[in-house]
Amino acid sequence: MDVIPAIDLLEGRCVRLYQGDYDQAQTFNDDPVAVAQQWEDQGATWLHLVDLDGAKTGQPTNHKIIEAIVNAVNIPVQVGGGLRSRDTVATLLNLGVNRAILGTVAVENPQLVAELCQEFPKQIVVGIDARDGKVATRGWLETSEVLATELADQMAQLGASAIIYTDIHRDGTLQGPNKAALREVASEVAIPVIASGGISSVTDLLSLLSLEPLGVTGAIVGRALYTGDVDLKEAIQAVGWGRLQDIPPDFGGSALA
Repeated sequence: MDVIPAIDLLEGRCVRLYQGDYDQAQTFNDDPVAVAQQWEDQGATWLHLVDLDGAKTGQPTNHKIIEAIVNAVNIPVQVGGGLRSRDTVATLLNLGVNRAILGTVAVENPQLVAELCQEFPKQIVVGIDARDGKVATRGWLETSEVLATELADQMAQLGASAIIYTDIHRDGTLQGPNKAALREVASEVAIPVIASGGISSVTDLLSLLSLEPLGVTGAIVGRALYTGDVDLKEAIQAVGWGRLQDIPPDFGGSALA
């Protein structure tokens, strides 16, 4: 299971929101490129970038920063936020982004998702952000009547390479992942599912290993990395040992308590 650091971009800064609330944005760093290099140095194998400005307005605005990050690191990068047309997806991929994450458009225009999956095979991921099991759209500002499990199944059939499932009630709260919801989504599809939202400790990451046989292949970690609740290098090592069921009893100190 990959431990994937999140870098959320808002007005050029690295921030974290609380439950998707733009009025509760906390700035952690004014230099997202330096943050990206830091996570790579600590062993990250992927980076997860979100253009929060784009998610809110429907028009990505952080292309220059995203391009700078792509050029500064040697690991693959996936990006979401405001990707609601073929041109915005193509522009990002042309910058060197490895995977484009579609959210709102998956609900509002599934035919476009199908076309993009065909044009850019293995480069289209669908982000499903849910409140109480129902999909939220437009930067989490609206909630649809579409069930997350139904959308996951539809997107898998259309050719999405993976699903990123975010429980909005857990996002930015450090309350732990919603394993029940992840289990439901992963049971619906035969493509990888990446967990997002609420991860607060190495213990939370290790708990997700029980879902790996169902297809939960990664976990995105945001606020916990920036607050120091999770040390990325230790977390990656712990997950590796956990998969082998060989976690040293003293590993990570209080992080495993």
